[in-house]
Amino acid sequence: MSHRKNHAIRNITILTLAAMLLIVSDVFFVAVGKVHLRSGTDLTAYAEGANTITETETAFRGNIYDRNGNIIAEDNRTYNIVCILDSSRPGVDGAVAYVADREKTAATLSAILKMDQQKILDYLSQGDNGVYQTELGTEGRNLSKTVKEEIEATDLTGIEFTDSVERVYPYGQFASNLIGYAQVNDEGTATVGKMGLELYLNSYLSGTDGYRSYQVDKNGYNLPGMKGETVSAVNGDNVYLTLDASIQQQLEDSMKQTFTTFPSTDRAWGAVMEISTGKIVAWGQSPSFNPNDKDITEFQNYGAQLPYEPGSTLKTFTWAAAINEGKYNGSDTTNGNEYCYGSDENGNPVRVSEGESYGCIYNALERQYGEVDYDSGLYRSLNTVALAIQNEVITPQIHLEYLKKFGFWQPVDTDGVEEATGTLNFNTPADKASLSYGQGSSVTTLQLLQAYSAVFGNGSMVKPHFVESVRDAYDASKVVYQSETEVTGNPITADTAKQLQTIMYQTVNNPAGTAYYYQIPECEMIGKTGTTEVASGNAYTSVVIHSIMFAMPADNPQVIVYYAFNAPYNSNIGYITDAEKALLRKVAITYGFTKSSSSQTSTQTSDTQTDIETYDMPSLLNHSVDYAKQKLAQYSADVITLGNGSSVIDQYPNETGTVSTGQRVFLLTDTSSFAMPDLTGWTRKDVAALWAVSGFEFQLSGEGKVVSQSIPAGTTVTKGTTIEIAFG
Repeated sequence: MSHRKNHAIRNITILTLAAMLLIVSDVFFVAVGKVHLRSGTDLTAYAEGANTITETETAFRGNIYDRNGNIIAEDNRTYNIVCILDSSRPGVDGAVAYVADREKTAATLSAILKMDQQKILDYLSQGDNGVYQTELGTEGRNLSKTVKEEIEATDLTGIEFTDSVERVYPYGQFASNLIGYAQVNDEGTATVGKMGLELYLNSYLSGTDGYRSYQVDKNGYNLPGMKGETVSAVNGDNVYLTLDASIQQQLEDSMKQTFTTFPSTDRAWGAVMEISTGKIVAWGQSPSFNPNDKDITEFQNYGAQLPYEPGSTLKTFTWAAAINEGKYNGSDTTNGNEYCYGSDENGNPVRVSEGESYGCIYNALERQYGEVDYDSGLYRSLNTVALAIQNEVITPQIHLEYLKKFGFWQPVDTDGVEEATGTLNFNTPADKASLSYGQGSSVTTLQLLQAYSAVFGNGSMVKPHFVESVRDAYDASKVVYQSETEVTGNPITADTAKQLQTIMYQTVNNPAGTAYYYQIPECEMIGKTGTTEVASGNAYTSVVIHSIMFAMPADNPQVIVYYAFNAPYNSNIGYITDAEKALLRKVAITYGFTKSSSSQTSTQTSDTQTDIETYDMPSLLNHSVDYAKQKLAQYSADVITLGNGSSVIDQYPNETGTVSTGQRVFLLTDTSSFAMPDLTGWTRKDVAALWAVSGFEFQLSGEGKVVSQSIPAGTTVTKGTTIEIAFG
């Protein structure tokens, strides 16, 4: 028994040694002879890394959203064409794996890519110089899936593709000088921010590419047992802005209307900001650009980088200083006809007779008002009264001290946005006199918004900001950055602010007020207008900046609306206010200032005479389509179902947004196909919503409303199809 046992043990030992010898010999042949024992493959090339394949998994740049979850910027998966030029490149089963016919390849690709044929041939001819493979420059990058499949359908050899991403902006021109743009770098290896928030927040938005490396044999097949490595891509963080897409779109539309109404307009810009939080709800300018086209002629972000003489909107702070110093009596009177000034021993302006003066300051159009009280001087916007308050109630030095407390000529320093600080001129009596009514020194819109937050609020000054939060791309509950309200000073008391608001109520609601023709039916407002001459060289021109700085509602200011544009002086501009009123009404409706209820608001439009109601949008995800339609029926929404599924897998607006009477609501039930709606007359916002919720490829051109679509209404459109939309 013991003998048989020993014999069995000996056999097992022999077999084990034999197996070990096979393994060792295989390793020996691989290590020394560089031959894979089982397959007979010569591993010399692998040892030298010649046949190691590394495929990049491109990370997606983080999305940029508005406050309601609407996509402002996102990455689309695209493709880069690669042409293999080396004739020794082995193909699978002996197939040709390089560009064998350069002329045919150049001609075919030229027709598909709309690229110069000779230029393509020049790229392909690099093979004569030993170049293994080539791309075709920018024209061969960021190809859509449709173009990729069209090329693949040809019989061209040696053509391959690598994945890439293209940064797209569904709304087109939309706060573009703030948002900026991102694009693929010159090497084609990454999408990077080039301007605006895309640049300033690049470290948050940028992802980290992953890769997969493996080795193949001479026929292109994976070699078993060889080393490989996989590292997953990590997408960039998502950025949520304080912007409201619907208000922003109206600001963009209002600026277009201004250019149409006043064709000689040079530029327009504006902003909407919450007073208590400093959140910028809208921020725009014209001229601007469409970041999808990169047709940039104006790189300057007007609101932050364009210092200008603000004119009468700066007068508010002359009154603020006098009131806060306790030296102001609104019923006191002064000469409202002209203010002729000389100089005292401190170089300050003093009122003198015309014959003894350095010069005389008049009101607009040199209108005569006789003896006027101080309060009416503000709501009538009289230069003469501003001078009297600066030089007779307080002093220019006290005035300047307050202006600095309000943050003028200092950086606001918000969200990394590049900004100018303006120029203070406070040397001569003329400089000081001009400062009282907003000329001679320059400030920025960003500074004005910050300063007015104290006037329209409770005396506390709040920093404007654009970024609400930065969140993890895979788990939105993981907050990387969260903005907080930042009080930057307390230049005046709450009582002073309230007294200013009382006077500024008259600006809009008194027939003598300069903003009387800006009233809207939704709510009462308070505010200040400005008309300032634009300097060129050492002289003022006939061009002026027309501006308004309003807050609503009047009895409890919550939102600031600022709007300005350059145009030749026109005495009727204060009466032709449709563009500004459209923006003001949009803000009032969006914030529900027409009713006290926070969940439902209502107004009646003057054009249609139909009630518009706004409700909180419910969450419809994972509910049946029938349930969703029944739920939305009470809101009289225009429900558009995408796909033939039975349940909702995505929705627009999402549950954090609102839905208004007649608004288009999209219910996505299928990610692969849907019946194309009739888009005629749709706004860019509606098309952007369809783009975002469907995830399909869109190409937008033109401005205005939809006039044509490449996919007819009712046609089933499948994933990978590019939908071309023209606006006009």
